[in-house]
Amino acid sequence: MSAVDWLNSEAFTGFGQHIKWADMIGNMVGLTALALGWRRSIWTWPAQFASGLILLVAFASAHLTGSAGKQVVVMVVAAWGWSQWTRGRQQAQDGSIAVRFATWRERGVLAAAAAVGTLAVGGLFTLYPSLSWDAWPDAYIFVGTLVAMYAQARGMVEFWFAWLLVDLVGVPLNFANGFAFSGFVYIIYGALVLWGMRDWWLRSRTSAKPSLEGAAA
Repeated sequence: MSAVDWLNSEAFTGFGQHIKWADMIGNMVGLTALALGWRRSIWTWPAQFASGLILLVAFASAHLTGSAGKQVVVMVVAAWGWSQWTRGRQQAQDGSIAVRFATWRERGVLAAAAAVGTLAVGGLFTLYPSLSWDAWPDAYIFVGTLVAMYAQARGMVEFWFAWLLVDLVGVPLNFANGFAFSGFVYIIYGALVLWGMRDWWLRSRTSAKPSLEGAAA
């Protein structure tokens, strides 16, 4: 049995759901990446890359092109995020990654990119149904993940809000397409996101203090 075959094989059955190894391992690594992101650890990016690689195998085998494509985006943006955080490690006073709220202009750009991107990708999946079983949810998750990871790489607190919006669609989509473990993990993601959001929110206010003190009157 090859590594790919093993990853796509059944790990166990729980509550009537068949759990695959790739689904379970990929999401456990993903949870670790999210926890590292909450701690502002630079190791969040290698963990996200590894999670993306494993889940790419799982979703590709299920012909969920949008979700599989999302994992390719995860890996590309993880490499870019690693670069961004490596260059910005000393921005905060304590030597950790500095976090902040996006400006209203940045929020507008993120929202517009999410809307236009979802329409474009969803339209593509609708024109070519073979690319996805669930065109619009797949497109929403694909683009939402890209927006969330971009905001994370830029140290924006809004990246947590983006992940919450992705979770709202990701949970039912994963259950509907046989990835029960992903569905359960997305629920745990929601709890971690709320916790991480609070931490980044408080730290963004702390990080902003030196700038306010030095601002021109």
